[in-house]
Amino acid sequence: MKAIQMTGYGTPSEVCQCVEVDDVGEPGPGEVVIAIEAAAINPADLLIIEGKYASKPPLPAALGIEGAGRIAAVGEGVDNPAVGDRVMSLARANWTERVRVKAGLAVPMPAEADMLQLGMMKANPATAHLMLRDYVELEAGDWVIQNAANSGVGRYLIALARRRGLKTVNLVRRESLARELQNIGADVVVLDGDEVAERIAAATDGAAIKLAIDAIAGSATLRLADCLADGGVVVNYGLLSGEPCMIRSEHTVFHDISLKGFWLAKTMGEITPRDLMAMYDDLSALIADGTLSVPVEATYGLDEIAAALDHAGREGRGGKVVLTPAS
Repeated sequence: MKAIQMTGYGTPSEVCQCVEVDDVGEPGPGEVVIAIEAAAINPADLLIIEGKYASKPPLPAALGIEGAGRIAAVGEGVDNPAVGDRVMSLARANWTERVRVKAGLAVPMPAEADMLQLGMMKANPATAHLMLRDYVELEAGDWVIQNAANSGVGRYLIALARRRGLKTVNLVRRESLARELQNIGADVVVLDGDEVAERIAAATDGAAIKLAIDAIAGSATLRLADCLADGGVVVNYGLLSGEPCMIRSEHTVFHDISLKGFWLAKTMGEITPRDLMAMYDDLSALIADGTLSVPVEATYGLDEIAAALDHAGREGRGGKVVLTPAS
C-alpha cells in the first residue's frame, strides 16, 4: 500500500516521498483497520518535517497528525465501530491508505458529515475549543482577541465563540479578509500592525478584553498584550513568526497580564478517554450541521505529496490542503 515517508529533516517537499509499504494486515483483538479518505496537512506536520517541533521521530518516519475514513475491518471483541462506519483516526501516521489501530483510537463520526471536514477535525477545532474553555472564565458578551484569524483555528474559534455568545476581535494581515470573516460571524476585523490597540479600543468602544489567542509569537504577542484588560491572559499556541514570544514588564508587573502556552498533544494526554470522546462527539456534530467549517483550497493524492507540501507551506493560502489517499 502507499504511504508517505520522511527520510530526513528539511524542506518538506524534498524530504518526503510516497513509497510502497507492507499492508497493515488484519486487525488483531481489540483493533480496527481504517481506510483513510482525507488527511489534512497541518502546520504542526510541517514543523515536524522541518525539525522545529517539540520532538523528532526516528527516521524514516511515517507522518500525518490528522486523518479520517471508514472502518475496513474489525478485530475480535470490537462491536463499535463497525465495518463501514465513518471514523476519525487519533493515530499520528495518517498519510497512508490504511492504518491499524486500537479501537479506542477510532472516534465515530456522523455519517452525514463531509469527509474533507472530518479529515482536518482532530487538531484545530479541539485547539479552539480548549483555549476558549480552559484559561479565562468567559460569559456571554465578553470579548476575545486573536491573530491569524483566517487560519483554521481562527475560523473555528470565531464560530465557537459566537455559539457561546462571545464577541471576537480578529487580527489579519490582508484587508481583503475582513468581509469573509465577518460573514462567518467575526464581530470586529482589524489589520494587524502599528497602533492596533488604539484602533481596537475605538472599534469595541473600549471593551475590556480578557483573553488573547496568539498563533504567531514574536512582536505579535506584544501587540495582543497591549489590547488586554488588567488580569488578561495571552495564550500562545503557534510560532508562525519563528521568534520568541514578546511581552513587556509593564504588562506583567503593572497590569497582571500573563502569558500561557497551549500544546494540544500535551492537553489531550491529560484528558480522560471518556471526556475526549465526548469533546469530539460535540465537535463532530457541529461539523455535520455546518456550524464548524473551513475552506479547502486543494486536495492531492499521496503520489502528489511534493506538490501538496509546497502548496501547504505557501503564504496567502485561502484554505486548507488535504490529502485524499483513496484518489
